[in-house]
Amino acid sequence: MRIGQLAQLTGADIQTIRFYERERLLPLPNRQANGYRAYEAEHVERLLFIRRCRSFGMSLEEIAVLQSFQAQPQQPCAAVNALLDSHIAQVRTQITSLQVLEEQLVRLRRCCDNERQSLDCGILSGLVEGGSTHS
Repeated sequence: MRIGQLAQLTGADIQTIRFYERERLLPLPNRQANGYRAYEAEHVERLLFIRRCRSFGMSLEEIAVLQSFQAQPQQPCAAVNALLDSHIAQVRTQITSLQVLEEQLVRLRRCCDNERQSLDCGILSGLVEGGSTHS
């Protein structure tokens, strides 16, 4: 199949597919006699795997590590568990950071009611002053 067909089957953008090839997450396809790239079922499977990993917020480096474990299936999965545990910890840190951000935005939003003009907007003043939303 050609790259457009691969893109359509997997929901990936053509440029994304080429990027994954450059990053060596997706193997380079064989070339047909006419020079077109010929993608196989393996490319579909690998690309869907990459897309699933990305949907979980995994980095390209994490995906490469997981792919290396796929390539060596005799290895114990303890390292895979450790990678996922590390990723879970990163997600929890991001959640905490987002909760702090939400609190700051809610405090900032309380600085202004809808009856003011933008000249007197507490939100704009809070953004300019930088510290008044922490009270």
